[in-house]
Amino acid sequence: MDAMISIRNLVKTYRLGETEVRALAGVSFEVATGEFLAVTGPSGSGKSTLMHILGCLDRPTSGQYLLDGRDVSTMTRDQLADVRQAKIGFVFQGFNLLARTSALDNVELPLLYGRAGLGAVARHARAMEALAAVGLEERAHHHPNQLSGGQQQRVAIARALINNPSILLADEPTGNLDTRTSLEVMELFQELNEVRGITVLLITHEMDIAEHGTRVISFRDGRILTDLPVAHRRIA
Repeated sequence: MDAMISIRNLVKTYRLGETEVRALAGVSFEVATGEFLAVTGPSGSGKSTLMHILGCLDRPTSGQYLLDGRDVSTMTRDQLADVRQAKIGFVFQGFNLLARTSALDNVELPLLYGRAGLGAVARHARAMEALAAVGLEERAHHHPNQLSGGQQQRVAIARALINNPSILLADEPTGNLDTRTSLEVMELFQELNEVRGITVLLITHEMDIAEHGTRVISFRDGRILTDLPVAHRRIA
């Protein structure tokens, strides 16, 4: 399979007062189209910094980041925003839903801020399709406080799907969920990966969650410690 993501000698350095902190210290790897990659490591290992760069939310200090063959490490802010809008869906630990807004309206939000130029009827239709993809079309008009944690995360996943991204970046998506609900969410990620062919990059500190992917990269001190296929993949 072709490489959707190619990372070459990626370095990210932050300055805290007089101290220079190297969050990424020359990282290189590739992610194939349709792969399900989990990234693990302790706090401060560099995995969240990597995710921000992969999501076009931050720039590397040096090195190269190719996405579908395009070097995004040198793009302007507007170009990065266009890439995020067209190719990447984000799922976070905290759901990030608007409390006084229905599930349907929460899912629609990216269409309001994007450049799709869709009318209200078309936005509703697309949002309902996304909610159906996560099994929540019957909860479209419920507010977040009327939904369980797992249902709220499904709404967040539907919102990430609204622009038909080729990549889903999930940062600790099961961190606020119990074990049973975590497995339901991982089953959904596996389905999106296997049935719809979406490339999934998952950050987690839990190895049993990471093993729902097909490959695990472990980080420590800004470097890749191991990069291995999952020998016995967990099926949710």
